[in-house]
Amino acid sequence: MPRPTKRRTVEFLPPHDCFKPAGVPMADLEEVRLSIDELEAIRLKDLEGLDHEDSAERMQVSRPTFHRILRSAHAKVASALTEGKAVKIEGGTYRLKGRRRCRKCGNVWRESPEETPAASCSQCGSENVGPAAPGRGRHRRGRRAKGRGRTPGG
Repeated sequence: MPRPTKRRTVEFLPPHDCFKPAGVPMADLEEVRLSIDELEAIRLKDLEGLDHEDSAERMQVSRPTFHRILRSAHAKVASALTEGKAVKIEGGTYRLKGRRRCRKCGNVWRESPEETPAASCSQCGSENVGPAAPGRGRHRRGRRAKGRGRTPGG
């Protein structure tokens, strides 16, 4: 059984979750699904201009893992741009940096990077707080093709 995917730290959620060619109805387009962590890799490397090592540190993954995430993201974006596909941004295995959640009342708040994590909830006073995890689930990759998976007798 494969090892579970470690949550990647992201510092940004996009204001829009879909981009498509102008003038073409969404129903007529193929979609490329870009995960939140793939978008974060593009943002860190291509927009902020960080090198692989600094980007990997910010996402709290190894440098080879960051490289794989970035390579996958670049391939998806290139496919969408050159083949006229829509880009749907959703899912992934990530956690949003700087968000805290009270496990008692469910209150969620954002802390500034300079602050140390709060020890108690500002609403109910509970000390049972932890990081908020809006990206708990993994993105769906579609249905598995028949015959894939474990081989008979293996």
